[in-house]
Parts: sequence; C-alpha cells; structure tokens
Amino acid sequence: MNKLKGKIALVTGASRGIGRSIALHLAHAGALVVVHYSKRKEEAESVVDKIKQDGGSAFAIRADLSTFNGINNLYSMMDQSLQKYIGNTTFDILVNNAGIGQVLTLEESTEESFDEVMNINVKAPFFIIQKALPRLKDGGRIINISSFVTRVASPSVFAYSISKGAINTLTHTLAQQLGVRGITVNAILPGIINTEMNAETLGNQDGQKYAAGLSTFNRWGEPNDIADIVGFLSSSDSRWITGELIDASGGSCL
Repeated sequence: MNKLKGKIALVTGASRGIGRSIALHLAHAGALVVVHYSKRKEEAESVVDKIKQDGGSAFAIRADLSTFNGINNLYSMMDQSLQKYIGNTTFDILVNNAGIGQVLTLEESTEESFDEVMNINVKAPFFIIQKALPRLKDGGRIINISSFVTRVASPSVFAYSISKGAINTLTHTLAQQLGVRGITVNAILPGIINTEMNAETLGNQDGQKYAAGLSTFNRWGEPNDIADIVGFLSSSDSRWITGELIDASGGSCL
C-alpha cells in the first residue's frame, strides 16, 4: 500500500482507460497523483474523487498536448498546484500515457492525419520529458506507454506504429542520458487492451475472437494488466531496470 508514499506522479491521459487504472494504482501505493486530461473533465474529476474516497491524494489538470503551448500550460498549472500541496515543484514519476490511435494505411494517410498522430504520440512526450527534467528528482522514474505494434508489423495502423517506434527509441536513448542521475526510463508495450480505443474491435464476437486469439493466454488485456507493471516500474523494486521495452501483450503473436 505504501511503496510510493511521499512520491508524486504525473500521469498524462489519466481520465479513462489505461491512464485511469495507472492513476488509481499509483495512488493506492501512496503517491500523490497529478491526473492530466485534455477534454473529459468529469471523467478526470471522477478519478480524483475515487482516489480521495480510497484515502489517497490527487488533483486534476487540463492541458491540450497537441500544441507546444499546451505542454507549457501543463507544467504551469502543475507547478502552481504542487506549490500549494508541497511547497515546491519537484516530482518523482512521469508516466507518458496520453496518445491517440489511428486506423489508417500508408495509402489512406494524409499530411493532416500524420501530423495529428505525431504531435500527440511523439512530439508531446518528447517535450513533456524535456520540461520534466529540471523538476524530476534524481532517482525518479519515466515510464512511456508504447505498443506491441512496434514488434508486430501492422500496416493498418501505419503512422501509429511509426509513432510508437519513436517512443521506443526515445526510451532507449534517454535511459543512457539519465543514468547518471539514477533516473530509470522504460517503455511498456501493451497489446489489445479493453479500452475505448479498442471498442470497435471488442464490440463484436468476431473482434473479440480475433483479439483473444492473438494472446497465448487466449484473452485480451485489461487496463489493470498495464497499471500493475507501471506500479512495479515506479517503485524501488525496479531500480536495476532501465532502457527496457517491456512487452505486455500477453504473449501476442509469439
């Protein structure tokens, strides 16, 4: 329950799905959680309410991560809130979870669709990390949510796959840079998870059969499957693990 007591965690895209489960898990472990959202205020507030009802601490902040100004606003609001809570602006754990899915082949992609997925899935995490570094404590944690499509060729989500490949390279390179500060940097590669992003796939029997059949366990993943891994990577138990791309697809496409 208290493995993360005294720690502060920023979770982007935490109003629903995997992000919601991550926020709840980290709060349950004792962390003060910054619940970021872009549009769904009520859902973000419900996450904060749930955390507080369970005896934890959290607050929500809104920021549009599709723009550079939005990233600046993220830290401006976070800094103000942390000053009130703890008297400074430092934190311990960054979880880059926010992202968008995009089912488009190479032929179907447009400049607009390509820029959209790259802005949210690559540019935002890059600059969120850049601006986090002066605030992130030595010995901290950076956890990036990638995807198993970087391991399994998936032409139907072409630009999305490229964006997550960039996250993998970012993770590996950053781990080398931040080792001197004792900061670990790892990425988690989920498979098909039961979230709104995969609602169309899991909304019918054929899709469910397909999703379950990818995994050696013959089921699709749940948000808590990923949140549990984030909890481990956030704790001191993971202190000797960095630069890793952790497949969390339930053995999909082995």
